[in-house]
Amino acid sequence: MKSSRKWMFACLCMLMVVLTACGGGGSQTATGTGTAEAASSNASGSTDTTQNDGDPVKVVWWHAMSGELGTVVDELVKQFNESQDDVQVEAVFQGTYDESLNKLKTAMGSGTGPTMIQTYEIGSRFMIDSGAITPMQQFIDKESYDVSHLEENILGYYTFDDRLYSMPFNTSNPILYYNKDAFQAAGLDPENPPKTYAEIEAAAKALTGNGVTGGSFAIYGWFMEQLLANQGAELLNNSNGREGLADQAQLGAPAAVSTLEWWKKMVDDGVMLNLGRKTDDTKKAFAAGQIAMTLDSTASLRGIVQASEGKFEVGTAALPKPTEADAGKGGVIVGGASLWMLNDRPEEEQQAAWQFIKFLAEPATQAYWHVNTGYFPITKEAYNEELVKENLEKYPQFQTAIDQLHNTELTPATQGAVMGVFPEARQLTETAIEEALTGAASPQDALDRASAEITQKIQEYNSTVAQ
Repeated sequence: MKSSRKWMFACLCMLMVVLTACGGGGSQTATGTGTAEAASSNASGSTDTTQNDGDPVKVVWWHAMSGELGTVVDELVKQFNESQDDVQVEAVFQGTYDESLNKLKTAMGSGTGPTMIQTYEIGSRFMIDSGAITPMQQFIDKESYDVSHLEENILGYYTFDDRLYSMPFNTSNPILYYNKDAFQAAGLDPENPPKTYAEIEAAAKALTGNGVTGGSFAIYGWFMEQLLANQGAELLNNSNGREGLADQAQLGAPAAVSTLEWWKKMVDDGVMLNLGRKTDDTKKAFAAGQIAMTLDSTASLRGIVQASEGKFEVGTAALPKPTEADAGKGGVIVGGASLWMLNDRPEEEQQAAWQFIKFLAEPATQAYWHVNTGYFPITKEAYNEELVKENLEKYPQFQTAIDQLHNTELTPATQGAVMGVFPEARQLTETAIEEALTGAASPQDALDRASAEITQKIQEYNSTVAQ
């Protein structure tokens, strides 16, 4: 029986490596790709160490934070290591989320993997199915760790059957960014941004002219997921895959079709530009004043505001809903990544990693992380830290993100969908949006086709998971 399960899981890992390679990096650009030198120098970061009596326990953490984000990670590790003598954490950059996860799949069962790994939210289903992790709930229950100080709407994504499987780390969701000066020039109230699809369309029309187009949304599957959740619609069956494995995608449902039709109409009318799949391109167009509205991550807020300094004032608003009648429905899904504990490491090592994870959740640590990266604090008390208060005074636009998160009611729609082929599903969703916006297919046909392909991939994945 054990050999059969190992064979099944080996097949699962091989399938997932192939599927992830086919899916590519997509629009998952939050972490960047890092440098070839960094990837090469860190590739050997295994945890095969020998502990001597009295020596600190070594914890190896694989992460996907490059550039400035990686610098902040290194600083947090330094602070923790200098705060005590019992545990020494080594942070090892492993490339993008996809690259890091593929390295983990190769290392599983060999004893050469890390103690803990940062994995993007859409990898959650695979991590659970792998059987290679120790749920965070086990550590929480062992010492009655109080999770009430953590954000419920962030914990929600990583909670399955009332068990927290991983600890949230870097968290974001999308908001609407708009050019207040352009609103003023177009006769729109810059303090009353659009709240519905119709209001977005009307504003885009009023804003278009004199070298400015109303807006542009990057063709990003994450945005479609968010727009659906914001109206209480689920992407997958079985309560978004949270009451049993999902085996059907629901992209062809009315909520998705009407959303894409609205988006396409604005593009067809020339009041919304189609700038492709890269959020970097819409950010640049927004900063240059070429477009007056865009969707982007809350983690991009500081960069967007700084890029616009001296040109115009940036306003922020919650994601639009289809109609005013939808005002009380839905909300946003958290994006980003969380920390997973690997169960093939010694118990002492796992416990040491848990000490570090608790340090990362402390208010002061979360305040530093938030201010220096733009990601949400996962700890409520972080908002009471002077560092956060000062940052909010400097970037008051972030209050929109805080309110949007706190106003979200946790439901299967806003907890977020879970499936083992999420990266590929996003790619297929983006292809469908692209086909519709360019006129290659109607929104209904494009989404139906994508939904059927995602369903097939989900079912292929599910067949490799031992029940």
